[in-house]
Amino acid sequence: MLGPEWKEGCPGCSFVSDHVDGAMPHLTQRDVSYVAVSRGPISQIEAFKKRRGWNFKWVSSNKNDFNFDYHVSFTKDELAKGDVYYNFKEMKTKSEEHPGLSVFYKDENGDIFHTYSTYGRGLELTLVTYQFLDLVPKGRDEEKLERPMSWVRHHDKYENNRGAVVQIA
Repeated sequence: MLGPEWKEGCPGCSFVSDHVDGAMPHLTQRDVSYVAVSRGPISQIEAFKKRRGWNFKWVSSNKNDFNFDYHVSFTKDELAKGDVYYNFKEMKTKSEEHPGLSVFYKDENGDIFHTYSTYGRGLELTLVTYQFLDLVPKGRDEEKLERPMSWVRHHDKYENNRGAVVQIA
């Protein structure tokens, strides 16, 4: 979500993160923790987190290989070779960072197990915004865009709010 030399977080990953804080009381009730992990230094993470108004736990993996181990970060050498392993396949990319979600389970003995990972559009199941868009007449309205999520901005960078109204009664 935030590479070591980035000025701000990825808009797509920020879009995912915008959905986290509202779910936290419900997840905590079910004995689930949430932690975001980025390679940016903790000072950058804290500043961007404050700007966004987020409260979830967000840590830096700047001094370890966590993001590389789970195939969401890539070295300059990997990028230079042309293909990286992401989303369970070899692919071409120019970015050192891509989105991913991994789930871990800690048993009563303290042993930790990696139980699930998803990448790219697989994170959509965490996006309530898409669930609402799927209900309105124009839907996601992404067909004519250069890439599906190119409309997404940091929530403090949208020019206006327009469109359908969803009412819950």
